[in-house]
Amino acid sequence: MTLRFHARISEIPAQQWDALAGNQPCLAHAFLAAMEDTHCVGPGTGWMPRHATLWEGDTLIAAAPLYAKAHSWGEYVFDWAWADAYQQHGLPYYPKWLCALPFTPVPGTRLLARDSMARAALLDGLLAHIDTSGVSSLHILFANDDEIAAGAARGMLVREGVQFHWHNNGYADFDGFLAALAHDKRKKIRQERRKVAEAGVVLRVLEGEEITAADWRFFVRCYTTTYALHGATPYLNLAFFRALGERLPDACVMLLAERGSQPVAASLLLRDDTALYGRYWGAVEQIPCLHFEACYYAPIEYAIEQGLRRFEGGAQGEHKLARGLDPVRTRSLHWLRDARFHDAVSRYLQRETGGVELYINELEGRRPFRQA
Repeated sequence: MTLRFHARISEIPAQQWDALAGNQPCLAHAFLAAMEDTHCVGPGTGWMPRHATLWEGDTLIAAAPLYAKAHSWGEYVFDWAWADAYQQHGLPYYPKWLCALPFTPVPGTRLLARDSMARAALLDGLLAHIDTSGVSSLHILFANDDEIAAGAARGMLVREGVQFHWHNNGYADFDGFLAALAHDKRKKIRQERRKVAEAGVVLRVLEGEEITAADWRFFVRCYTTTYALHGATPYLNLAFFRALGERLPDACVMLLAERGSQPVAASLLLRDDTALYGRYWGAVEQIPCLHFEACYYAPIEYAIEQGLRRFEGGAQGEHKLARGLDPVRTRSLHWLRDARFHDAVSRYLQRETGGVELYINELEGRRPFRQA
């Protein structure tokens, strides 16, 4: 077996990568290539591709989306305090190695592999390279259970977090979903949807090639406006979103909010055969409750109509709980080359994990569904 590192994903055959990745749109070769081709990652961004591959002859048997990071922006698992601790002791934290999907906190496979032996060999190779490469650490974000177990067995630290996902319990329609909620929650959601309708706003679902160039331009206008309102710079550009629509049309779902003939807001979701992933949203006009409609209620309605098993609402946001999304535990793996910092972070994560457990227990007690 041969371990290699790549400065561009185009160096890796797309067919072999996707055969290992399965049906995960944010892990698709086309998705990651679009990030690179439109300069959302690469020189000047702090995200330098170092994709790892493991070969058996000419056959790709394992791979990982890997980046050398010069900062911690766009990750959704926050380690700024660790970087500050390194700096206070006169040590460099960056560059670090990050195995993750850029700007995308969607849990799933991170160590793509033909089987468990190939996954173990890839992980062993990455950890061995860390010891000799000079980088401070390796972080594998939002990993699946098998990867967490493999990393923990090798001494990697496990960090827990919380997201909010909606689960389809066989609902026939949106009213069926509402019927499962407690009366006050059901009433609140109907009131919020009514406010959007009374404002004269209607949402139109656009899928794949139905999304026109004008729709993409308007969506990016909404997306950048929302970032500007928060005093932030958007990570992604129009070229990326257009490339996404061209290369992965079957994964793209846009909810376009219109009043009369004028668009006023839009949300973009990605999908596969089983799940819907809430990704980006924005508006050019502030309309009460439109965010809830475009980012939660309409996506849930779409998921029910399409027979999808779940809708992932993205990172953070306790307000999602009252709207029928469940707290879901996420896990990441971390290896710090300096044993002193590795031990210190380990102690910190033990305390943090206890807090996460209490937080999830509290959230479970506030779920909006009717008691049996």
